[in-house]
Amino acid sequence: MVDKVKATEATLELIGKLKIRHGELMFHQSGGCCDGSSPMCYPNGDLRIGNSDVLLGTIGGCPFYIAKDQYEYWKHTQLIIDVVDGRGGMFSLEGPEGKRFLTRSRVFSSEERQQLGF
Repeated sequence: MVDKVKATEATLELIGKLKIRHGELMFHQSGGCCDGSSPMCYPNGDLRIGNSDVLLGTIGGCPFYIAKDQYEYWKHTQLIIDVVDGRGGMFSLEGPEGKRFLTRSRVFSSEERQQLGF
């Protein structure tokens, strides 16, 4: 099974801290505007998910979504969610921690693309 999204150990540690403070979480890959293209972390259910969103998978037991039109640009890559020092998006829960989530990516191999059906 090929993961479309995965998390680094540092990300999993920060998710654990945020879950203690905020309860269950969810992620949405931001498409730009005021928060750039950062993965945004919310209390689970605080962001309305609709038909225009795609569930990529889970990280740290949390669902991770991306807008359908943005997914079309990124579907050939695996999203790797990492953590770096700095301020997160203004609406994302990690901001007060002095950390921010960051999306890295790598292109799927031809074998992985075949498994994913494209």
